[in-house]
Amino acid sequence: MPNIAWPWWIIAIGVVIDLIIRVLAIIVVPRNRRPTAATAWLLAIYFIPYIGVLLFLLIGNPRLPRARRKKQDLINQTIAEITQDMHLGGARPDMPEWLASLVRMNQRLGALPLLGDNGAHLISDYQASLDAMADAIRTATRFVHVEFYILQSDPSTDNFFRALEEVAARGVPVRVLLDHWANRWKPRYRRTIARLDAMGADWHLMLPVQPLRGRTQRPDLRNHRKLLVVDNEVAFLGSQNVTDSTYNLPKNIKRGLHWVDLMVRVDGPVVATVNAVFLSDWYSETDAVPESMAFAPVEQGTGDLDCQIVPSGPGFEAENNLRLFLGLLYGAREKIMIVSPYFVPDEALLLAVSTACDRGLQVELFVSEEGDQAMVYHAQRSYYEALLRAGVKIWMYRKPYILHTKSLTIDDDVAVIGSSNMDMRSFGLNLEISMLVRGEEFVQEMREVEDQYRRLSRELTLDEWMQQPLRSTVLDNLARLTSALQ
Repeated sequence: MPNIAWPWWIIAIGVVIDLIIRVLAIIVVPRNRRPTAATAWLLAIYFIPYIGVLLFLLIGNPRLPRARRKKQDLINQTIAEITQDMHLGGARPDMPEWLASLVRMNQRLGALPLLGDNGAHLISDYQASLDAMADAIRTATRFVHVEFYILQSDPSTDNFFRALEEVAARGVPVRVLLDHWANRWKPRYRRTIARLDAMGADWHLMLPVQPLRGRTQRPDLRNHRKLLVVDNEVAFLGSQNVTDSTYNLPKNIKRGLHWVDLMVRVDGPVVATVNAVFLSDWYSETDAVPESMAFAPVEQGTGDLDCQIVPSGPGFEAENNLRLFLGLLYGAREKIMIVSPYFVPDEALLLAVSTACDRGLQVELFVSEEGDQAMVYHAQRSYYEALLRAGVKIWMYRKPYILHTKSLTIDDDVAVIGSSNMDMRSFGLNLEISMLVRGEEFVQEMREVEDQYRRLSRELTLDEWMQQPLRSTVLDNLARLTSALQ
């Protein structure tokens, strides 16, 4: 092959362009960005200048479009005005000041207040959760609101869809939201959409990337929320999608993988705030709010739990879920139990966990022995040594099951359950929903689930971990670097 001799002026132009890219990157990239994320982007741009710049232009902005953020601001302002003089249920007495201040922060960031007099019960069986939601749907007389990251019609979810069909046939409005990219390329997508159309459901895609229709944003932003609201009286939320426990993916079926999830059924005043999250997403996608859908909490649920819904995502100015978790970790006095399938902490979260160990607290982390997403799995593993050395007890849920639950319990009376992982994607790129609960009886239910997870897990020790082969360490560290690209 003959050697190509480039003219000197072409080489000079290339050098100048390269220098301009590097100088501009130092000015543009770090602005309003975490130092770790900024460093990762600068490394990408410096080592692979043209590809790095293209990637930064494509996915370098972690925020939703300006118009969408303005909608979220309007929603927050409206909710704040409505709830200002509203009776919000009888909160439990003697709330510690650190928790009261955390509740105030949550309301300032996410607009939704703490509500008392709620009932909440966990459902840890995968199929039982789908069937319980179907049972609740069948009681609907006013509306059914469905919002799930992944929604698939399959044999496992047939009862859920038949319930929707039954209430729709009675004339009850059925409104459905599902994430665009999470569903568009999944098996059964067309079949699911056809079934929604056939029943007359009013459905819309969340965060669609449809440039020909003028709908674009960073393509890897996701609406990761999972919730169901029936008549403003009953709601479900948690980690579980409406799909088979294998997600109907051939690679999962071949490996024998099944997802383990946790949902919570709630009733009482807090249901109205779960519905407010649905309505905010509905408004964001459709520019409309259904008629007669005012924020009107019921006065009393079946229990006396204090509950607060905390929405988070790139539509907000702050990382609401991360600040919630940090506040709880620093407020804990005795024990911390974390269940997170994707635990990839930033510096602040890692410091909070290690500080809890230094304060003498019992800290346990539940993760999966086997991963379903290679990059996140290896990024998570890169933190195991630091966590073990700090004193965290790590439980690995035995394969071939993927522990997908997302929960946090603090001492004996505070818990969080929802859709949010403890990783940088959930903190910065996903729209999530979490519920803060105060009440010993609810935490006791959580403890029973944690005990079940512990029985089905094995403990990872530091001695075992230090025997990891070099190739695994290299993969883990590389994945850790890429996890900061936000």
